[in-house]
Amino acid sequence: MKNLSKYIDHTLLAQNATLEMIKKLCKEADEHNFCSVCVNSCYVKDAKEFLTNDEVKVCSVVGFPLGAMNTKAKAYEAQVAIEDGASEIDMVINVGWVKSNRYDLVKNDIQALRTTCNNVVLKVILETALLDEDEIKKVCEISKKIKVDFVKTSTGFSTRGASFEDVKIMKNVVKDSVLIKASGGIRSYEKAKEMIEAGADRLGTSSGIEIVNGTSSNKDY
Repeated sequence: MKNLSKYIDHTLLAQNATLEMIKKLCKEADEHNFCSVCVNSCYVKDAKEFLTNDEVKVCSVVGFPLGAMNTKAKAYEAQVAIEDGASEIDMVINVGWVKSNRYDLVKNDIQALRTTCNNVVLKVILETALLDEDEIKKVCEISKKIKVDFVKTSTGFSTRGASFEDVKIMKNVVKDSVLIKASGGIRSYEKAKEMIEAGADRLGTSSGIEIVNGTSSNKDY
């Protein structure tokens, strides 16, 4: 297993996140050499300015947390985030379309973001808590065909976060062709290790410091 800190997208997506909180997040990411900071798109430019460690990337969420907006709006949000300095984009799928069996629209939604992101890393958030096993597999298959970089379990804002079973289902579909990001409810070293052992290549968490220190927290996003 690689250095645990490099698995972590140090995350702050709370509705009440302030500029000072984003500055603190970036300082922590610099000090612990996390893979990235993950912020809402309005804070991408600020995060880019605050970070001093060139190894720490800026990740922005798009269509977050519901994923239910127009595809063109998602693509535009991603475009602006990239222009502001994001080198990774985490998009939320339209869960309602999945539940309605409108997989053509789901595919178009993901493809639009893949086109917009071009060489920028694209992660597709499934919100596995709201999907059954077959739906998880279908979205993973679509994402694999479109050649996204990651499939991601959760926003952290739904009924639950990542589970060992979610990651295993996703891994069985994408194999080694797409990476996996587990997020939501990962607040301890033990939980982080469990997700990595299930097949996760990246962890989205607001408890990164506690995880690398071998402790735990009760933080939410």
